[in-house]
Amino acid sequence: MDLDSRELRYFVAVAEELHFGRAAERLGIAQPPLSRAIRRLERRLGVVLLERTSRTTRLTPAGSALLEEGQVALAALATAARRAQRAGQAEPRLVLALKPGGDPGLLGAILERYAAEPDAVQVDLAFSIGERAAMVRDGRADLALLHRPQNDLTGLDSMDLHTENQVAVLPAAHPLARKQVVELAELKSEPMPRWPEGRYGESDLVRPIHDGGELMQLIALGRMVALLPESVRDRLAPGVVTRPIADAPTATLVVAWARDSRSRQVAAFVQAALAAAKEY
Repeated sequence: MDLDSRELRYFVAVAEELHFGRAAERLGIAQPPLSRAIRRLERRLGVVLLERTSRTTRLTPAGSALLEEGQVALAALATAARRAQRAGQAEPRLVLALKPGGDPGLLGAILERYAAEPDAVQVDLAFSIGERAAMVRDGRADLALLHRPQNDLTGLDSMDLHTENQVAVLPAAHPLARKQVVELAELKSEPMPRWPEGRYGESDLVRPIHDGGELMQLIALGRMVALLPESVRDRLAPGVVTRPIADAPTATLVVAWARDSRSRQVAAFVQAALAAAKEY
């Protein structure tokens, strides 16, 4: 049997909230029609999706399965709609997602090289710390500049542009700042940041980080240290220093795009990025 997007959206809202009142408010509808819609869905599927009592709402195994698949299906529908809207724009353009300062000086050369292409279109820049990969997956962006292996590239194709060593970013007064070179083991007990879409160490977290300026401030205050590509040296805050790490993995800047992309503009941008990186 087929599910329509509205009843699936209703179910996912209830399943995520586990509360009919909150789900109805989130959907902008009254609670009684929402409850009736869920009951109709259960009758059509022939399974119980939610166990309801006067105090709680819980997912059944069938409900958990539908929630997992429903979230994927709704995300795919939203992605298809975004890509169709953007493909139908009167003036085609590309959206490139990137982290502020995360291009080690390559961005200007990439944009200049692409602009020289005969069929080049306008490139809009979308700055994000934590959602660059997600923006490409869900159609908000066509391409992103990411780092491998630090970022999750699931569902994306990518090409390597530039590889850097990583450095320890430390408060100037930190004991490790007195050393010429540090090792990863010496950072293991230090509080380190966790970006929304990255992996920056296994130590206990002080707080999630969503902004590079926030990170530099916390490092300067002695609240954490970080492991970052060495090009960060060009934008250190006062009171922050870097030290080489003898055994750290490298960080490779990549240009990434949706695996199912057939866009000629995306392909041309990737080629321009590769050519610019080769001359870097």
